[in-house]
Amino acid sequence: MIKEEQFDIYNEDGKWIGTAPRSEVHAKGYWHKSFHCWIIRDTEEGRKLLFQKRVSSKDTFPSCYDITAAGHLSAGETVQDAARELEEELGLAVPYSQLIPLVEVKEELYGEVNGVPFNDREISSVFGYLHAQPLYQYQLQQSEVQGLYEALLSDLIELFENKVPEVQATGIHSQNEGDPEALFMETIRAEQFVTRQPSYYLTIFEKLKEWKR
Repeated sequence: MIKEEQFDIYNEDGKWIGTAPRSEVHAKGYWHKSFHCWIIRDTEEGRKLLFQKRVSSKDTFPSCYDITAAGHLSAGETVQDAARELEEELGLAVPYSQLIPLVEVKEELYGEVNGVPFNDREISSVFGYLHAQPLYQYQLQQSEVQGLYEALLSDLIELFENKVPEVQATGIHSQNEGDPEALFMETIRAEQFVTRQPSYYLTIFEKLKEWKR
């Protein structure tokens, strides 16, 4: 039997109060920590943002569009350790020192999957990373990532400002990685993303738009 992942848990003031298994953390709404990293790419068309599509088997927000790479901190881990998510999910080994620190956010996310409610209360360290690699060259973790997409950052800002109803993104499915001919276009709407507050997306997207080397 596979042992369930353990998380450090915290009270409302951010004080450590112990550890608990993942399922209990999400069932009881314990505060825990996570790592977020949004990747941007500069192109002739403009700065683009990469985002993933979560697999349908996820216990929270299955099949939703989400952060380029992200994950919970396991018990005893630091945010520096959690930068491993970039390599695990995308095959991208990046030293923590090269990430762009953006913001720390506290979020309470609620939902239900297959009749099981969850209360995901996270303290998240959010980073950015500028990388020139095209979509098809990423090595996607098929157990976590259904696909990888990119769209103009300016278009995504307008999407979350409710200025446009949808945007066009280029994507690749995890089973087609490595094949530049497998890229496809998809229409993306804001409600297809993990249901965070629009201010989360807009704050981060604006910081990434303004960031210079």
